[in-house]
Amino acid sequence: MIDHKLYIKRCLQIAKNGIGVSRPNPSVGAVVVYQNKIIGEGFTSAYGGNHAEVNAINAVKDKALLKKATIYVTLEPCSHFGKTPPCADLIVKHQLKNVVVGCVDSNSLVAGKGIERLINAGINVIVGVLEDECKEHHNRFFTVQNKKRPYIILKWAQTKDGFVAPLTKDEQKPVWISTPYSQQLVHKWRAQEHAILVGTNTVIADNPKLNVRSWTGHNPVRIVLDGTLRIPEDSNILDGSVKTIVICDKKILNSKEFQPLEIINIIFEAIDFQNNIAKQVCNVLQKHQIQSVIIEGGSQTLQTFIDEDLWDEARVFTGETTFKVGVKVPVFKKVVKEEINIKTDVLKIYTND
Repeated sequence: MIDHKLYIKRCLQIAKNGIGVSRPNPSVGAVVVYQNKIIGEGFTSAYGGNHAEVNAINAVKDKALLKKATIYVTLEPCSHFGKTPPCADLIVKHQLKNVVVGCVDSNSLVAGKGIERLINAGINVIVGVLEDECKEHHNRFFTVQNKKRPYIILKWAQTKDGFVAPLTKDEQKPVWISTPYSQQLVHKWRAQEHAILVGTNTVIADNPKLNVRSWTGHNPVRIVLDGTLRIPEDSNILDGSVKTIVICDKKILNSKEFQPLEIINIIFEAIDFQNNIAKQVCNVLQKHQIQSVIIEGGSQTLQTFIDEDLWDEARVFTGETTFKVGVKVPVFKKVVKEEINIKTDVLKIYTND
């Protein structure tokens, strides 16, 4: 008996290679199997390039085997023309015998139409193999499609005695709580996510660059909450090297005194800082088609999203450091999904189910 889960697991493994690269397309994984042997595999290329199914089929050396083969995919093959032709049509063209799908695409342009196209062509289709795992892998894509907002990751490091920062410090730079190994992991996360968000106090206190330095990948779009435009113009995040969205209070942006910075890549957006800040921020990010954001702000910024229940995942490092006094951690009550030891740090991952 064929173990369909085995091949979907392989699809999930290789699909991770496209995270942070394929957007706005989901990072799909696909493998082609003939007589219980993988003869081709692929994942979604950078936007405008091939989808996973195309890369997997192209990887098959003997195309004559496709008529007797099964293709496994984490997400339903597309059925519409975008930057590339429909993957469902390619599967039909090569007359693959079976298609095994992890989960159905919720995009209204697909939403079962790809599966229907395959069935109508006489192809045997199996749906829902490791469905939960596939949906979790595609959580950024599904959040944008179903909730009309980006996938939101909260991240902070805390001391053993429950602080995220000291009350005072001598220099304008971060005070590290976690180890260099954890810090490198955070840069990997930055490369995977579409945007990174911090608040005014974090910028003034640390003058962060919010880019990817300890990992290979694209720098995320920088988002900063600066209600009264207190951030100094010579701050690293206003250097124009990366697209940066400064979100300020609408009263400031609409005033006659407002003078936007004449720096490329700096965009100003306005919200009402008196009500539902997190929800309004999500609307701004949706406007800019941001698919995911990692919030590395201070305790106040993090608490804003927690209080409005607008978050999907939290990644919390606890280091060996103690402050005795300082800025307290956000108030947060959720069950730990996963716990990982990174040298002397403990990383706990929570999900907002």
